[in-house]
Amino acid sequence: MIRMVKFVSIPTTDQDRALDFWTTRMGFRVVTDQPIGETQRWIELGIPGAETSVVLFTPEGHESRIGGFFNGSFACDDVDYSYRQLSERGVVFDGPPEKQPWGSYATFRDPDGNQFVLSSR
Repeated sequence: MIRMVKFVSIPTTDQDRALDFWTTRMGFRVVTDQPIGETQRWIELGIPGAETSVVLFTPEGHESRIGGFFNGSFACDDVDYSYRQLSERGVVFDGPPEKQPWGSYATFRDPDGNQFVLSSR
């Protein structure tokens, strides 16, 4: 039966700009970058140490999803450390990490304004 989520999609207006952000600043690696249709590419990125991939693709007619909140969370072992490292690479956070009874988290944005949560496991 179902074993995992294979990939999640991040909508983007500019695939090259998004690819640069997610590889250079976030440290993801390209799994595949292939043409899909005449105007887009299927860009699948691997997250170090994870089985789930990220896809930089916006299906036609779904452009309204760009710039919204990503309904999920990227997990790390130490939010404070990751926040410092990613900030040094130019990732824009909405504020410093916050501690909650369930763990720590910080929110960041990509170049399209999509908002993501970085949280402790």
